[in-house]
Amino acid sequence: MSAAENQTTNGTPDTPAGPRPEPLRFFGTTWVDHSGGYTGRRIGVAVGSLAAAAAACFVLRIAYDGLRIADIGSFVSLLMVVMFAICSALAFRHTWSGYTIRPDPDRQASLRGLLSIGFIGSLLAYFFRSLTEAPGEKLHRAEYEKARAEYDKRVTRRSGNPSRKRRRNS
Repeated sequence: MSAAENQTTNGTPDTPAGPRPEPLRFFGTTWVDHSGGYTGRRIGVAVGSLAAAAAACFVLRIAYDGLRIADIGSFVSLLMVVMFAICSALAFRHTWSGYTIRPDPDRQASLRGLLSIGFIGSLLAYFFRSLTEAPGEKLHRAEYEKARAEYDKRVTRRSGNPSRKRRRNS
């Protein structure tokens, strides 16, 4: 480190003290103050997730046509359609609820296969949430504001010189 760099940093970080916001995928920490192209990113995420869901539906349609051409029977074809519909609905619900409360890590691990099969539901939940906010912004904002309030409460409680504190006469 050069002497000029040492003078500018002087051993202190440039970031403010206290809790730091947790970055969101595709948004970083721009969700805090909606800066750095936040609106453009939300539009891009919405378009991208909808395009990915449409592409996934197209791929599933090709897979369904492959099963139909293979003439494996209507029961298996119906079973495949029902499986993807149910798994997509469950994945949508799980993803949507994950934007308001932190999911349980053990439950998340046990649902990994179901969420993989119902990936279209997760993409659609991402699309619909990105129309109003960055997906997960509400949850992260509530946690960040709570941590910020607790930090401010701790800091203001400790302010002042303790040696000048008046002693109570009992």
